[in-house]
Amino acid sequence: MKKFWIFCFLLPGVVTAHAAGQLDVATAQYREVAQTYSVDGLVEAVHQSTVSAQISGRVKEVNFDTGDHVKKGQVILRIDEREALQALAGSQAQVFQAQANMQNAKAAYERARQLFAQKFISQAALDKAQADYKVALAQAAASESGAGQASLAHGYTAVIAPYSGVVSARLVEVGEMVMPGKPLMTGFDPAEMRVVASVPQSKLADIGVRPDAMVEVHSLNRWIKPVSTIVQPVADARTHSTQVRVYLPKNETGIYPGMFVHTHFVVGKANKLAIPASAVLRRSEVVAVYVVDKKGNVKLRQVRIGDAVADGAVEVLAGLNPGEAVALDPVKAGMAQKTEDRRQKTAEGAGK
Repeated sequence: MKKFWIFCFLLPGVVTAHAAGQLDVATAQYREVAQTYSVDGLVEAVHQSTVSAQISGRVKEVNFDTGDHVKKGQVILRIDEREALQALAGSQAQVFQAQANMQNAKAAYERARQLFAQKFISQAALDKAQADYKVALAQAAASESGAGQASLAHGYTAVIAPYSGVVSARLVEVGEMVMPGKPLMTGFDPAEMRVVASVPQSKLADIGVRPDAMVEVHSLNRWIKPVSTIVQPVADARTHSTQVRVYLPKNETGIYPGMFVHTHFVVGKANKLAIPASAVLRRSEVVAVYVVDKKGNVKLRQVRIGDAVADGAVEVLAGLNPGEAVALDPVKAGMAQKTEDRRQKTAEGAGK
């Protein structure tokens, strides 16, 4: 009759047990962990903006759509430029006319000065020629300024990306008529993200002015250490809460605006009985772990779990004692338990 054994080798914190295959376990032990105050947070881009039209006209070209990556300086949209070209041509013609009038007034003023020096005209005639020349100079300057405005308006027909980023919303279609101030596209820079969380005024003293925090992203099963945290010096009069901005490391993969996260602010330290979160088996409303005793027997035991710990462990409130070993892979441990149960039934049948 072949016997089935599980041998456990106790190491500091982690134990390896050998059944039909290798079964990794860890011991439940007290650890000094951070006591945290947790609030929900929302991810937003540090640099995000909505580009609007600066002239009126019909949209004739849209080069990017939602989700596209845009580099700084690229043309993201074009507005029909024919009206702007006509206005620019008219302004340039006015400049030429004003310059010609200015040259004529200048020549007249020079002649008047010569005639006045020879006593052929009066002082009043000289003053009038000088005034006409100054008026022509002012008209030429005004025409040049108008031409500059027309040239600037013509440049607005090509909407340029102000920075490199990702298009988050396209708000117009080709053929639409736009007016100054009409939103065209919304974009953000994916390199720099932050989490915005609202903290009640009663908790501000606990988290401090420069709070230590961790961001938990459930959808990615990831914890992120922020690079900085800033408490805004303004409170919301309706909710009596203060906004806290938690800045994430640059180019954090998988993070984008609008994501829902949990922000954990450290408010103290405490000793808690903890095990790795991977050892916890959840089936409907049942929360359990596979306990491996000193003889190598694997048993399923229901436990009560508390708060998560930032390094991937969870607090055990009830069901385990310090020093007991739990299987890190509940699925593999369950298979080992079923194998042992079948072996025992086979042994009992052979004994009969």
